[in-house]
Amino acid sequence: MHCRFCQTPLQHVFIDLVNSPASNSFLTREQLNEPETFYPLKVYTCPNCFLVQIDEYKKSDAIFDNEYVYFSSFSTSWLAHAKRYVADMIERFGLNADSQVVEIASNDGYLLQYFAEKQIPVLGIEPTANTAAVAIEKGIPTITRFFGTQLAHELALTDSKADLLLGNNVLAHVPDIVDFVAGMKILLKPTGVITMEFPHLLNLVEQNQFDTIYHEHFSYLSFYTVSRIFESQGLVLFDVDELPTHGGSLRIYAKHADDPTKPISPNVTALLQKETATGLTTMAYYSHFQQRAERVKIDLLYFLLDQKRAGKSVAAYGAAAKGNTLLNFCGVKNDFIDFVVDANPAKQNKFLPASHIPVVHEDQLKTQKPDYVLILPWNLRDEITQQLAYIREWGGQFVVAIPQLTVW
Repeated sequence: MHCRFCQTPLQHVFIDLVNSPASNSFLTREQLNEPETFYPLKVYTCPNCFLVQIDEYKKSDAIFDNEYVYFSSFSTSWLAHAKRYVADMIERFGLNADSQVVEIASNDGYLLQYFAEKQIPVLGIEPTANTAAVAIEKGIPTITRFFGTQLAHELALTDSKADLLLGNNVLAHVPDIVDFVAGMKILLKPTGVITMEFPHLLNLVEQNQFDTIYHEHFSYLSFYTVSRIFESQGLVLFDVDELPTHGGSLRIYAKHADDPTKPISPNVTALLQKETATGLTTMAYYSHFQQRAERVKIDLLYFLLDQKRAGKSVAAYGAAAKGNTLLNFCGVKNDFIDFVVDANPAKQNKFLPASHIPVVHEDQLKTQKPDYVLILPWNLRDEITQQLAYIREWGGQFVVAIPQLTVW
């Protein structure tokens, strides 16, 4: 196996989460007695460019199929984040009715709808047919294709080049990250701007966020490595924001290398220095992560065993991909967790892969009154605890496992 970016042979294992089904491959009741396909979930660190990456055992076209179950619009905090982004970009870059905004991995139109409200022309690119259909129903023009150089060339010929080209939580999802970035350069107008948001590798390591590793995430990205990848394709990062989303993310701003209209922000040097000071550009930084994940596994299993012995009931909230990684690595099944609540109807009345925990509507919490609610999408902890504050009425408590087991 070689690095997806620099082709250096990969031998340094960052973490091995053993075998797992694809994290969003939810099961119907009829499928519970059928065999499931498991894939190795091993992650490597490149000693040359420090790109942390998974081997592509699970093919992307099999992951992002027509029944993809992640809809961005079901998180109120994420919608608020998108709305703020739109307002900021319009103000900063002077976008108007003569501009073209293109979003890669536009999902159900959760973000482009806010540009459209301002009469700014938009185009979504979304490979999953069911989420794209929802966007189209909202009036968001959407192409149901995977993005890369081939599609970028086709769109460039149709006068669809972007003044603002954006993608949220997609850069880590692409198996060929070099072709993806090359495609963005093709589609970007001479003075256009690219923004990409993705979870910051530094936070993954510092906060023990190993559950954000799953087959759909091919890369785990630092600012240092992303800078090198973009520069290799004639793009320069001229600014960066550190965001609280998804446990700590980066929003990068890129331009053509020959675009003189945008000065390089001091934020660029500051973040590169921060990563270097943390040790992120040394292989020693990536050691001992396996042991830290195993500590979480042991603590969660002891907690669940203790509650089982005491006759207490445990439910979970949020049938998120990160939750499936956590549960499958820990070997937790439906004998320890009764059910998981999720607001997305596409997940309800299905079962989590491998663990076979049923996914239900929130009404079940009020009916069953579990003693504990394990919050799987810990990045939405505040939003969820506020939403479910009523579990205190029967003495219910919240639990998170990342970065360490916490009960309150």
